[in-house]
Amino acid sequence: MSDQNFDLVVLGGGSAGYAAAIRATQLGMTAAVIEKDKLGGTCLHRGCIPTKAMVHSAELAESVAEGARVGVNLTLDGVDAEKVAAFRDDIVTGKFKGLQGLLKAKKVSVINGEGRLTSSTTVQVGTDTITAKNIVLATGSYSKTIPGLEITGNVITSDQALQMNWIPKRAVVLGGGVIGLEFASLWRSFGAEVTIIEGLPHLAPAEDEAISKQLERAYRKRGINFQTNTKFDSVTQDEYGVHVKTEKGEVIDGDVLLVAIGRGPVTANIGLEEVGVQLDRGFVTVDKTLQTTVPGVYAIGDIVPGLQLAHRSYQHGIFVAEQIAGQNPVLISDVNIPKVTYSEPQIGSIGLSEAKAKEEHGADAIEAYEYNLAGNGKSSILGTSGSVKVVRVKDGPVIGIHMIGGRIGELIGEAQLIVNWDAYPEDVAQLVHAHPTQNESLGEAMLKLAGKPLHAL
Repeated sequence: MSDQNFDLVVLGGGSAGYAAAIRATQLGMTAAVIEKDKLGGTCLHRGCIPTKAMVHSAELAESVAEGARVGVNLTLDGVDAEKVAAFRDDIVTGKFKGLQGLLKAKKVSVINGEGRLTSSTTVQVGTDTITAKNIVLATGSYSKTIPGLEITGNVITSDQALQMNWIPKRAVVLGGGVIGLEFASLWRSFGAEVTIIEGLPHLAPAEDEAISKQLERAYRKRGINFQTNTKFDSVTQDEYGVHVKTEKGEVIDGDVLLVAIGRGPVTANIGLEEVGVQLDRGFVTVDKTLQTTVPGVYAIGDIVPGLQLAHRSYQHGIFVAEQIAGQNPVLISDVNIPKVTYSEPQIGSIGLSEAKAKEEHGADAIEAYEYNLAGNGKSSILGTSGSVKVVRVKDGPVIGIHMIGGRIGELIGEAQLIVNWDAYPEDVAQLVHAHPTQNESLGEAMLKLAGKPLHAL
């Protein structure tokens, strides 16, 4: 391949990278994506899509027990782990082919190979030099592990968990964040005994404390074991499985140990320091336009400090392309980006927690209300408990919404509109929420805060 020139070259073909390239071509630029593995990155191949495919299978397994409650007698003959894996992989394969076709239709050039930044305008791929007016770094993230802990055998990260075609009978999960919670939930739905080890005081430690406590109650009820304020010490393996020792001296046995302590940025050995791109603990330092310390070089997605979410990455990619094109795009701050944890029950949240709101605005300036899903007809039909918690500035806008319950993640769309448009509860209270829906729970919470509760006490 001869040397090529583009208006924009993206290093990395995951959610952030291909979004930037697509938007660039829509704005009249020539764009190329350099990808050493497969288009779609972590989200498509080792994250969002395969995980949620398995979550769907797990939900169907759970529905068997639910049948008796509603008068439909069902039996579960078993879980065919190989077919679960095949379903998961077929979904990924289909989306991968679709993405390849999309980039071709959008006239985005795809260059296969490992790219290395050699200047503010050039990237080396093998023996070829790719030149661009602007370079966008979008190399994504990897599963972190504890220093000295080798990922081998049945000590795995989510990468290996999503390649399994068998279901553990006993699973130990190190980490009570999103990844750990989702795997613990789906494995439990498939019948596994699960124990979560979390070093912080609560599961889902990034969520409002009221939501975390409800999740813990729900997990106890489901038979998911967990230990908080507990640190990992060591693990051994033998023919009987893994033996996980905590700092308290307890040994927990399992078939697998899933290490789910977060994800780190893929920024090593791609030439960043050599050309002057500043790093902070491996993450790329950027300004408010997502430009690095080298003019004309931008960084987006998981390598930028903050939330590591595919939809944040999409936003970053679109924002940077529009910024380069001379437009005036808006970048939503991380706190106001919607989050959903696909456990059972689900968690959906956006904005400030009550504690954080009081810290920033003062305790006397904040008002919060938590609407219990027990008062919601559709939630009762579904057999789910939970709540919708709304945090507002007194006589001011809603600055946080925190939800937990079965299928509750579907409410995040309206929740993000409320928070990001600085809506007052009084604004939302006059809107009509269809009955019977779980969406009514948002309306009920707003009615309460507006001073005219209907079904809320």
